[in-house]
Amino acid sequence: MRLQEVREILDADIIVGKDQMDMEVTAAFGADLMSDVLAFAKPGSLLLTGLTNPQIIRTSDVLDIAAIILVRGKQPLPETVQLAEELRIPLLTTQYILFEAVGRLYSKGIVGCIEKVGKTRDFS
Repeated sequence: MRLQEVREILDADIIVGKDQMDMEVTAAFGADLMSDVLAFAKPGSLLLTGLTNPQIIRTSDVLDIAAIILVRGKQPLPETVQLAEELRIPLLTTQYILFEAVGRLYSKGIVGCIEKVGKTRDFS
């Protein structure tokens, strides 16, 4: 699925990355604990979170996350936007809560990075 379709499904606003909406994504991970993101998210996946600080961008950069979706109508800090622009990581925001946003994406074919702890998905 293209990031533009994700934007439409979540009625999201683009904060950073208007020129990257053709990016393909197939998996996502939702969390507010960056330690969970580091442990379970996969390269190329979407990150859905309610956090707005620059650490979400740094963590996403380390893991090669495709794009970040802020939930609950959260707006990023100015330094978060600046870092996302520098690192070219798309950043969007939606009014949906995390549970609803993930459910909407899942119902349209986006899968989670893992099904349950100890079981990984094969993305090859």
